[in-house]
Amino acid sequence: MLGLMIRDQRAGRTAGRRNAPNRGAVRVTPPAPRSWPRLSMPSVNDAARRMQQLLWPLLLVVLGMGLYELANRLQPLAQRPISLINVEGDLQYIDRESVHQSIEPYLEESLLTIDLEALRADLIAMPWVASAAVTRVWPDQLVITLDEHLPVARWGDSALLNNAGRAFVPEHIDSFEGLPLLNGPERTKRRVMQTYQQFNRLLRPYGHRVAQLELRDRGSWFLTTREGIEILLGQGDVVEKMQRFLTIDKLMLSDRRELIARVDLRYSNGMAVAWREPATIQSGSNE
Repeated sequence: MLGLMIRDQRAGRTAGRRNAPNRGAVRVTPPAPRSWPRLSMPSVNDAARRMQQLLWPLLLVVLGMGLYELANRLQPLAQRPISLINVEGDLQYIDRESVHQSIEPYLEESLLTIDLEALRADLIAMPWVASAAVTRVWPDQLVITLDEHLPVARWGDSALLNNAGRAFVPEHIDSFEGLPLLNGPERTKRRVMQTYQQFNRLLRPYGHRVAQLELRDRGSWFLTTREGIEILLGQGDVVEKMQRFLTIDKLMLSDRRELIARVDLRYSNGMAVAWREPATIQSGSNE
């Protein structure tokens, strides 16, 4: 008879203990130590910034008080009238009495309230004043520096020209009749003066001097020397034409200048001479 044996697979195991499931390794982290809050010390930059914030209002108050005190101290000086006015400059034609009359309305002003630009404008309006400068000198003085026009020529019948070609009208012009007489359209004053100065430099080494110079409306130039010689230059290349005349004058005409009435240089490469009286030798009329 066959026996039947059944083995219990759980036999031999400890009762009540269950097999733990197969798991991976687990690391147990110890608890972190308790941290206490840190007390941070203020930095140097923060301290400086806070100090500035506290000092600025104080500085502004001190500055305001200082300015107020300065204004109180200066106020009496600011209201102090001008006690001395110095007029400087090499004055030959400017009338000092006229200068005083221009200054007189400003004498009651204080040094700080006087209108320097208005005073300067009044001075420049005087006929002989070319430029003026007005300077304050603390505490109660003014210095006025004046530059005169340098008369070089007459312009028409009532005005004079300075060396820059600027016209001015003095009260008395009769005493300047010895100056050269220049004429031309009003807008050409400077150009006429520059041309006059050119001709003077050319003529002087040859013994000629300019008595009159005129620029007519159509652009033609007419010159008269001190010897009374009329020179017709026409338009264009006037300096070259004058040099042509001086060359021929030196070679052929210098010993008979008192006989020459007119020289016409309105030719491309020659000139014509008109005599005051018949000359025995007609030379230099075409070359």
